[in-house]
Amino acid sequence: MQGFNSFTRFASRTLVAALALLLPVAAARAGGGAFLPRLVVSSTIPANGDLNPYGVAFVPLGFPAGGALLPGDVLVSNFNNSSNQQGTGTTIVKLTPNGTVAPSVPAGQSGNATTFFQSDLNGLSTALGVLQRGFVLVGNVPTTDGTINTISNGSLQVVDRHGNLLDVLNDAAFLDSPWDLTINDNGATAQVFVSNVLSGTVSRIDIAVGSSNITVLDKVQIAVGYTHHPNAAALVLGPTGLAYDRQADVLYVASTADNAVFAVSHAGKATSPVVKGTVVFADPHLRGPLALVFAPNGDLLTANGDAVNGDPTHPSEIVEFTKGGTFIREFNVDAGQGGAFGVATTLIPVNGFNFAAVDDNANDISVYFLPLDLLGLQ
Repeated sequence: MQGFNSFTRFASRTLVAALALLLPVAAARAGGGAFLPRLVVSSTIPANGDLNPYGVAFVPLGFPAGGALLPGDVLVSNFNNSSNQQGTGTTIVKLTPNGTVAPSVPAGQSGNATTFFQSDLNGLSTALGVLQRGFVLVGNVPTTDGTINTISNGSLQVVDRHGNLLDVLNDAAFLDSPWDLTINDNGATAQVFVSNVLSGTVSRIDIAVGSSNITVLDKVQIAVGYTHHPNAAALVLGPTGLAYDRQADVLYVASTADNAVFAVSHAGKATSPVVKGTVVFADPHLRGPLALVFAPNGDLLTANGDAVNGDPTHPSEIVEFTKGGTFIREFNVDAGQGGAFGVATTLIPVNGFNFAAVDDNANDISVYFLPLDLLGLQ
């Protein structure tokens, strides 16, 4: 998710409500009388059989041509290998929503999802983002056998638009276990906010973005103290989703084990860490929040992983709430628990699609068109 510049709230403000109520109307207006909404569901299993899709990111408008990616493409990182061992997946797959989708295949079998990048490092995490000048960033938290007993420090990989690895950023103090990230992208420079699941910390990596690589300018730890511990089902719990409000200079942090969303003020300028920040959302609707993004209407969306406060009658939900902490709505992505993880949005729907969510129970991704005109945003 790219850094978000806050927008004025509008009366028609509920993103997830649009899925149920507004999509058919928008499709009818934009699709020559069509009743059905625009929705693509695609497998995320590539040829090597990797499972458990985690991170999701849209390729932004203005992304350079001449590579394997186009603006509007959706990238997905896989955390598990074909044997479903956690922390052993190595692939980023891509989907062009208005193109050919990948047919579903049984979990553990080789699939048809297009592989954009295959890493030599295990456990590609939710830390997936795209720089508008042509680079993809992906974190990893590796194991050798899928258990917490063999988990080790991870890194942040820099991949070019052709799917070639350019650099691996390692730092035991600032990038020990990149679990999720968000980017404040300014073109020639960017700030990459990274959550570290093994240490319960959040770092800011300031970079210069050139034509052929990136250069690290500074690394700052901006938040510490988030609860983190092993978990039998999820491998490890700790700070996960990050969403940055550029105008207010506030970073929102979804802390899974704390079952709360925090706000870290002055995140883009901080030179020393705060302890967690201020709680903005600690609601009964939270069940171990994972990915966190801004919706185009200014609300926040988080994916419940169900590892905390689980409820079988409310499985695999994406929860919408305001920056002030008011619950808006929840949206189910799978009938079983533990399916919701990565979520992405984009304000400018290049291919007509602007919301994506993975289901790591089904090993697929759903990409939606949400009608910004009916939300009052166009």
